[in-house]
Amino acid sequence: MTKPAIFSELVPDGWKDCIFEPFQPGVEICWLLKGEPGIALLKYAPGAQVPRHRHAGLETILVLDGSQSDVNGHYTKGTYVANPDGSEHAVWSDEGCVVLIQWQQPVVFVDEPVVISKSSNADD
Repeated sequence: MTKPAIFSELVPDGWKDCIFEPFQPGVEICWLLKGEPGIALLKYAPGAQVPRHRHAGLETILVLDGSQSDVNGHYTKGTYVANPDGSEHAVWSDEGCVVLIQWQQPVVFVDEPVVISKSSNADD
């Protein structure tokens, strides 16, 4: 029998002790479980976004801090989102956020990453 992977004390803010690495421009990742499924924490800087992508399997997201948005809505702390196989969206966070995410299979990027400049002005 395979033992379960256990991650204790991620909430309310134990995730702050996780070590993050670059993932997409403005977004960092802390892998909890690599493979299929993949489970990770994603930390978005304010204004960061992930380009349009297609889900090759179920993706689930739990917002742990801040808020995240996509074409379907705006998700605040505590919101759980399930994106079905075949769905597509781009994701962004105006204020920054941390989410717990699980991908049944890796996503397929439809658009190229957007480079975020620290000197960018949201009013431009």
